[in-house]
Parts: sequence; C-alpha cells; structure tokens
Amino acid sequence: MLIIPAVDIKNGRCVRLIQGNPDQETVYSNSPVDQAKFWESQGAKLIHIVDLDGAFSGIPNNLSLIKEIRDAVNIDIELGGGIRDLSIANQYIQIGINRIIIGSSAFNNKDFIKKALEKYSNKIILGIDVVDGNVAIHGWKDVTDTHFYDFANEIKLYGAREIILTDIKKDGMLTGIDVNFYEKALENIKLPIIASGGISNINDIKNLIKLKNKGLKGAILGKSLYEKKIDLQEALKVANAG
Repeated sequence: MLIIPAVDIKNGRCVRLIQGNPDQETVYSNSPVDQAKFWESQGAKLIHIVDLDGAFSGIPNNLSLIKEIRDAVNIDIELGGGIRDLSIANQYIQIGINRIIIGSSAFNNKDFIKKALEKYSNKIILGIDVVDGNVAIHGWKDVTDTHFYDFANEIKLYGAREIILTDIKKDGMLTGIDVNFYEKALENIKLPIIASGGISNINDIKNLIKLKNKGLKGAILGKSLYEKKIDLQEALKVANAG
C-alpha cells in the first residue's frame, strides 16, 4: 500500500487546513520545495501536491513553484487544485507531473473529464471530496446533492481508473479514519481508491491495510506527519510489510 505525504501550497508556503477551511491554516514550511525533498529523503515514492490557491480561485498560478518541486525530486508527483481545462493539464504533464487529479471540474464539466481521460487515461485520477456522503466542490466550499457513489460510477463509465477519496469532516482533524467509509466505497464503486482525511496514527495505517485486497491502493498523510503523530519511515515499513 502506498504511503503518500502531502504538500499543500498556499501563498507560496506549505500549509495544512482544517476541514478544507482557508481561514484555518497552519504554515509548516516556507519552502514547499524543501519539504518535498525532505519527504523524498525519508523514503517516499510519491508526493501528493495540492495547489490550494488554484483550488479556491480556479486559476492555477503556482506553475513555476510546482516546476521547481518537479525539478528538485526524482520521485513521482501527483497534483491537484484548479485543473479545469486541458491546456492547464497539458502544462503540468509537460513539466513532468506524473498524475493529474481532477476534482470539481469533473463534476461541473463532464466534457472536460471525458476528453482528459481519452488523452491521458493512465495519468488522470478522479478526486472526490465528500461531506455527509455527498460530493463537495470548489475547494470544499459547496456541497452538492449528488451522492459520491453515483458520481464515481458515472465517471467510471468515461474511463476513470482510480479515485482519491477525501473524507472532508475528518480532514486535518487528527481524529482517526473511518474504515467503514472506505470499505463501503470500495464495494460500491469497484475502483482502486486512495484514502485521504483524518489519518492520525500508525493504527489507522494498519486498519487501512486490511482493505488492500479490496482495492485500497494507498493513503495520503498530511497533518499527522507534520505534527509528528506518524513517522513516515515507520508508516512505510508498516505498509510494505502489510
């Protein structure tokens, strides 16, 4: 199972938010580049980058900083936040981003997600943010009346191969993951899923590993790493052993 450290970028710094709220941020590093290099040095094989500025504004403006990160590390990078048309996706692919996460725009613009999957099928990940079972969009600000099972299964028909599933009410809270949430999602969607939101200690990792045979591919770790509730090297060992 993949253990994926997160680097969330806001105003040029590495931050973490509570439940996606931009007014509740903690700055952990003034250099996202150095932070990404540190996670690589600790053994990470994949880094999860979110352009929070792009997620909230819909206009990605951190391309140069993200390119700096891409040039600074040798491991794979997945990137999300404000990717709402093919020209933006193309720019990120061209600078060497390995996996593009499409979230709100997959919900708002089905034509875009269809074209993106047609062009970059193995590089596109569907990002679904969930509040009380329904899809949340626009940087988690708006909760739709669409259940995430229905949305996922629709995009699956277009060729989606993998999902990053974020439990927003757990995100940044360090309250532990809801294993049942992910187990039911795997059963109802039947696509590989990466878990995100609420992972707080090594026991959460051990509990998620139990779902590996059901299709759980990995887990994104954010605040638990930055607050030193989980040691990345220990988490990697546990995941590899499982």
